[in-house]
Amino acid sequence: MRMKTILEILAHFFYLGCISFGGPAAHIGYFQRHFVVERQWLGAEDYARFLALTQVLPGPGSSQMGFIIGLERGGILGAFAAFIGFTLPSFLLMVGLFQLQSFTAHSVWMEGAILGLKLLAVVVVIDAVLQMARAFCQTVWLRAAALMTCVILLLIPSLSIQILLLLMFAAIGAGCAKPVSAPTPKRQANRLDLIWLALFAALFAAASLVVLDNPWWQMGAQFYQAGSLVFGGGHVVLPLLQQAVEMDTETFLTGYAAAQGVPGPMFTLATYLGSSLSPEQPWWGALIATIAIFMPGFLLVLGVRSHWQAWSSSARFLGAVAAVNAAVVGLLLATFFATLVPIALEHSGYLALVLVGLFALQQLKIRIINLVLAFVSAGILFKVATML
Repeated sequence: MRMKTILEILAHFFYLGCISFGGPAAHIGYFQRHFVVERQWLGAEDYARFLALTQVLPGPGSSQMGFIIGLERGGILGAFAAFIGFTLPSFLLMVGLFQLQSFTAHSVWMEGAILGLKLLAVVVVIDAVLQMARAFCQTVWLRAAALMTCVILLLIPSLSIQILLLLMFAAIGAGCAKPVSAPTPKRQANRLDLIWLALFAALFAAASLVVLDNPWWQMGAQFYQAGSLVFGGGHVVLPLLQQAVEMDTETFLTGYAAAQGVPGPMFTLATYLGSSLSPEQPWWGALIATIAIFMPGFLLVLGVRSHWQAWSSSARFLGAVAAVNAAVVGLLLATFFATLVPIALEHSGYLALVLVGLFALQQLKIRIINLVLAFVSAGILFKVATML
């Protein structure tokens, strides 16, 4: 009976992994409709409570929500069945894209497609910055935190500075928070929770401090670090990975834009990058990078799920979360100015396409998959035009 439940979870999440276009916000809607309204695997109040948890933890929010639904339905095996089902379609598509690109690397249409995807990445990041700024920078102090983060990272672009800024603003946010008089619920002590949290911390320390002359270890460590620090949604994984992984900008932006156009989690950007870092063994590289970037978020869910009610009533905790979210807006803004603006300004036609794409995304609400097709076509036309 238990195996039947696990297979049922796998099948439902695989189905959603094949149709869930539109990014994390859309995924949350799919999950709510499919598992709360239609199948009633989870109550509406529980869904809202767990959704709030995924919004404040680092990691891939929608995948963490799927992980929790699987955990509630079928235990730890159900959680991993949910992850595998939801991620597998995107994983296969991203590795397939890399292999297709390697076979047609110097063709005009592939170069044009990559150009279109790079320009689409500019549009998507602008949209993400605007949405996150509206949600996370509602006070002067939070706007100042975002601005300071952006300016410092433009002057000193490095992963260590990113980490220090996130820690600094978390401490400031916690220190400035006003205490509340409401009673704090008692936490239920659970030794297993501490084991998951200790495993998360030990792996992060090893990824940060242990240097081994092994390319698989180095790759896994880089992606684990990035997955541990992604506050604010999948868009923030771009600047973190740019600092953590040595790779050319074009490859990053191609993978980032492609992750927008496939169903499933945006974190499968790591799948594409893992294949690119190990072109002779792309499937192994993709698998290691994917597992490493998702693992921290899942370990944190397992470690704090039973403590969430107590933590969510802490003013200091919520103050730290608010400050970190504002800082990641600045982090994404710095990446936009340093990496994406130069691409849009290379040609007046590129800038025009970006502006039209932003209008289509924000005002006309064009689906992202349609924008992918439009930008790929436009990129090919640009490349063909330059050859005439």
